[in-house]
Amino acid sequence: MAVKIRLARHGKKNYAFYHIVAADSRAPRDGRFIELLGTYNPNTNPASIILDCEKALDWLNKGAQPTETCRRILSYKGVLLKKHLNRGVQKGALTQEQADAKFNAWVAEKEAKVASKKASLAQKSAADRKASLEIEAKVNNARAEEIAKRKAEEAAAKAEAEAKAKAEAEAQAQAAENAEAPAEEASAENAEAAAAE
Repeated sequence: MAVKIRLARHGKKNYAFYHIVAADSRAPRDGRFIELLGTYNPNTNPASIILDCEKALDWLNKGAQPTETCRRILSYKGVLLKKHLNRGVQKGALTQEQADAKFNAWVAEKEAKVASKKASLAQKSAADRKASLEIEAKVNNARAEEIAKRKAEEAAAKAEAEAKAKAEAEAQAQAAENAEAPAEEASAENAEAAAAE
């Protein structure tokens, strides 16, 4: 029986989530497996990988063949490096303490890289958020200025209409006054003429 370390797809449509499993190569992709080694979630940035390194190393030592994606995952988590160092210890090229020191140095460097990537992503998202807020503030200010300008124009038009209406009312009142004055003068003249007769 050929054992493969591979991914089994789970999760919903367009949101894949994978289990890392050791399975018979003849079994279906999402079917029966021998042992669950961990999970892989590519939807996060950086991708979330939870892996039992000891179990994976044990399966590699037994001859299990990882798929290309699983090989990358195992390399990312340091399982392949640990297998390589253990092989060197078995051959007598280095001692177990040296192998452990090399592995721990590699793990520290890897964790520093991941932490710096997470920090840069957080910084970038904060900068993007700040830029979007500034753009939104500019749009809001422009909109507020436009509304204030329109209100000022409406107020000026209203004041002009009121002034025009007031001027027309005064003109009508003046015209009515002027029309009444000649009528009064004419009636006074008529009254004088009648009195003279």
